[in-house]
Amino acid sequence: MPNQQLALFPPSGAKPKPRETEPRDAPPSAAHAPPVETSPLAASAPLTANSSLAAAITAYHEQMKRQGWSHYTIQAFGGDLNIFRKWLGANAALNEITTETISRFLNWLRYERGVPCKPKSYQRRLTTLKVFFAWLKQTQVIAQDPAAPIAHIPVTSPLPEILYDDQIAKLLDATRALLTADKRDARPLLLVTLLLSTGIKKSEAMAIRLSDIDAADPKNAALYIRYSEAKKRHKERKLKLSSEFATTLPRYLEQYHPKEHLFECTARNLEYVLADLAKLTGLGDTVSFESLRWTCAVQDYKNGMSEDHIRQKLGLSTITWEEDSERLKRLAGKPL
Repeated sequence: MPNQQLALFPPSGAKPKPRETEPRDAPPSAAHAPPVETSPLAASAPLTANSSLAAAITAYHEQMKRQGWSHYTIQAFGGDLNIFRKWLGANAALNEITTETISRFLNWLRYERGVPCKPKSYQRRLTTLKVFFAWLKQTQVIAQDPAAPIAHIPVTSPLPEILYDDQIAKLLDATRALLTADKRDARPLLLVTLLLSTGIKKSEAMAIRLSDIDAADPKNAALYIRYSEAKKRHKERKLKLSSEFATTLPRYLEQYHPKEHLFECTARNLEYVLADLAKLTGLGDTVSFESLRWTCAVQDYKNGMSEDHIRQKLGLSTITWEEDSERLKRLAGKPL
């Protein structure tokens, strides 16, 4: 039976259906959210305080389209509002939604949902609710804005783990030793040099096809990051690969014989490779996809690469980069 995906903006009165994933595109913060305009609602389906939440979300979708908001912003707002709709119920009347209702929802998001809610995700979803209910108030659909009394609590994600210069050298030495051991293995060195030189995510590493790699000239080797989904193609980019990756690649291909993708194993297998390296070198949690991604960014920053260049290299939006750039500066900056 095919998977069913919940429509972003269902018709009024529709019952929620399960869906597989939520959109990852984040709506802008309150300070950067597109301005709320108060143009009249469509006369064919005017909202009132007794209208359902589903009807209000549908009307808000039309309002965003009229204001010319980007596809990604509309999709992101819709994803966050749908989580609220699924929790509360599509047929809940707008005049029944109180500040206490929204507070209980936010508490559920953080502590009861069973899915980790990172501080940044929490703030983003609160922003979505605030913009949505502010629009309902400004268009005089509701008399009071139930989200207005809820304050944004400043949150900052902890600084990521990174490898220092001596630890990078130690890790590379260990992978080179494995390449020449009795039971030689080229995969650890290939994986580590790939992540340290490109800073790509785990999902991007798993999606690499052999045809995405141009390593004919090791000094100018390049990797093309591609996305099959049209909505993510703005993240496509061409990245420089290290010469050591390029020279290790033939030995890896000879050993593993991949047919289409560079890594024809599970993502968990690659995590085990990094975990084994962490144990072998005694580097612990600093050897992971995330830590090597941040290590790459810090090294690039120290070597003089501009912040916007690093943002594009990592495939990040300008909104996501607002917080990440500050963390990068703290990681790469001089001691106080």
